[in-house]
Amino acid sequence: MTSSVSPTPFHDLAAFTALPRCSGLVLSPDGSVLVVGVTTLDTEGTRHHTALWEVDPEGARPARRLTRGESDEHDAAFTPDGDLLFLASRSAPGGTDDDPPTALWCLPARGGEARPAGTRPGGLSGPVVARRAGTVVCSSATLPGARTGDDDAARRAARSTAKVTAILHEGGPVRYWDHDLGPDRPRLLAGAPPDTDEPVTWTDLTPDPGGALEQAAYDVTPDGSTVVTTWRIDEPFGGTRRALVALDLSAPGAAGTRRVLLDDPDHTVDGPVAVSPDGRWVACVRTRRTSATEPPDMRCVVLPVSGGDARDVAPGWDRWVTAVAWTPDSAALVVTADDTGRAPLFRVDLATGAVTRLTDDDGAYSDPVVGPDGTVYALRAAIDAPPAPVRLDPECPVPLPAPAAAPVLPGMLTEVTATAADGTPLRAWLVLPDGASATTPAPLLLWIHGGPLSSWNGWHWRWNPWVMAAHGYAVLLPDPALSTGYGRAFVRRGWGRWGAEPYTDVLALTDAAERLPEIDGGRTAAMGGSFGGYLANWVAGHTDRFAAVVTHASLWALDQFVATTDTPDYWRRELTPQVRAEYSPHRFADAISTPMLVIHGDRDHRVPVGEALRLWSDLLSRCPVRVPHKFLYFPDENHWVLHPSHARLWYATVLAFLDHHVRGADWVVPDLLR
Repeated sequence: MTSSVSPTPFHDLAAFTALPRCSGLVLSPDGSVLVVGVTTLDTEGTRHHTALWEVDPEGARPARRLTRGESDEHDAAFTPDGDLLFLASRSAPGGTDDDPPTALWCLPARGGEARPAGTRPGGLSGPVVARRAGTVVCSSATLPGARTGDDDAARRAARSTAKVTAILHEGGPVRYWDHDLGPDRPRLLAGAPPDTDEPVTWTDLTPDPGGALEQAAYDVTPDGSTVVTTWRIDEPFGGTRRALVALDLSAPGAAGTRRVLLDDPDHTVDGPVAVSPDGRWVACVRTRRTSATEPPDMRCVVLPVSGGDARDVAPGWDRWVTAVAWTPDSAALVVTADDTGRAPLFRVDLATGAVTRLTDDDGAYSDPVVGPDGTVYALRAAIDAPPAPVRLDPECPVPLPAPAAAPVLPGMLTEVTATAADGTPLRAWLVLPDGASATTPAPLLLWIHGGPLSSWNGWHWRWNPWVMAAHGYAVLLPDPALSTGYGRAFVRRGWGRWGAEPYTDVLALTDAAERLPEIDGGRTAAMGGSFGGYLANWVAGHTDRFAAVVTHASLWALDQFVATTDTPDYWRRELTPQVRAEYSPHRFADAISTPMLVIHGDRDHRVPVGEALRLWSDLLSRCPVRVPHKFLYFPDENHWVLHPSHARLWYATVLAFLDHHVRGADWVVPDLLR
């Protein structure tokens, strides 16, 4: 189907990957300046680069670029005086380091050039700043035996000289998503605010943490006296959980000492971690650990920084909090949570537990920040809108002058509903391409989300349905059992039953979509990544109704997956031996007759590449003559395939495969693969 309107950026993969992308939002202490990260493509089209931009909270001034370094500038934070701190991997003025570690930089509020403010041999990450004292806390990867930054540098040099890359593990985990863990491990460092030209002198708050601070979430009290952080605890048989601990900076000999604030073997503590403006309370997410029959239950709790019982802030609310910001009076939280295909902003009153929805549109909000006058700002995205800064006025969210205009879309967004066999209401988003009608119906692509604890509710740069719409496909984005935003009972329906309700739910929603006059029900394909790839594999082994199946970073043999993924202790609790035996897609390889495109990156540690290799072997061993399947393999990509050139190849290959099997076009290999 050819669009009758002018081409959009989604019609050209190079133009699509070049679209500016907003992420992260911070607010100055006086509420006068918002800062957002903006990612753009370099002139060669091979690398994304992030810079920081100023956005006017009042919406009167246009957005203004603040940083112009050759490296990414990210993780912005303000000092109490309004100086802007950020991280960047660039040499100091006059420096000669060709590969500098990620360092802390300071852009003065009074004007002038950014200057280096602090560094460590292993780089810095995640800066947070005490609201009143200005104390800066960062994480830094440090070799286990190092006692100082100079010691760490010497040990790194010795390993480099000896050409040693080996890592000794004494527990798990050993990998995370796309990288090895170790030999250096995160530590928390603290320093006085960088108010002179001298770099920050760091105090090591955790001299020997082991792996306790891997993926930690932390914050610092306004007076700079206490850091509150998650702390990983290793358990028997390779298990782990997280506790919440306090590091008291003001106590004599404080380095290495900590107080346990929240720890329970039946729960784990997750981010976000946010200390209240008055310094008395800390908010976090306490998650009841899973079992073979029970999904997690994620509850936002507050507890005293000084120590005391944790309290569920909204005990009757059946939603899971994903981001937290405090109101200036420390009396309420502004939070985000998935909700029926959206991710609204809510206000939770701590005295009453009352939850008030602040946004009633289709938006998916993130990065909420609250000004000193109580005004709420956030990034707003949606299935049909990329993230952009907004201010919440009483009536509705007000768009602020963004660094980049929203792109024109090649179609429209609607919803599809259905009813599951057990009577559960189901819903999905449906993207219709321009020109789809009863007289020119569009082929349908069923696109299943990953997770599985996730939802189609926001904008995706990497999994973007509008690219498919620009090429004439309608795209169905279902939220089957296990999806978030519909209550814990909805998750429980599919818990340990991946091939049951999640599968029948997506088929029920596909049936509903195919009945629409704008859809050509005789030309339908299925696609998914991660858990969505698992379900795509399950679909391929259980029905031949789809013309093609695309499976990205997918689970194929569950027993193999549980033993080789980067978080085996988590998956063993749900994917018991009985579940693995009953719901492993590889058991149904003999039934696959649908052409499959298998896609995987070798640096994917969450779903190791062995899943794809075994799937590919199983497919080939059942093709005595003609092989209808394809395998797109990325030796240096991770779970998502992020390099701009590879992302373009991903879309080009998927579209070529779909066009061949759904539309009957000739099979054409993308040029850069030939």
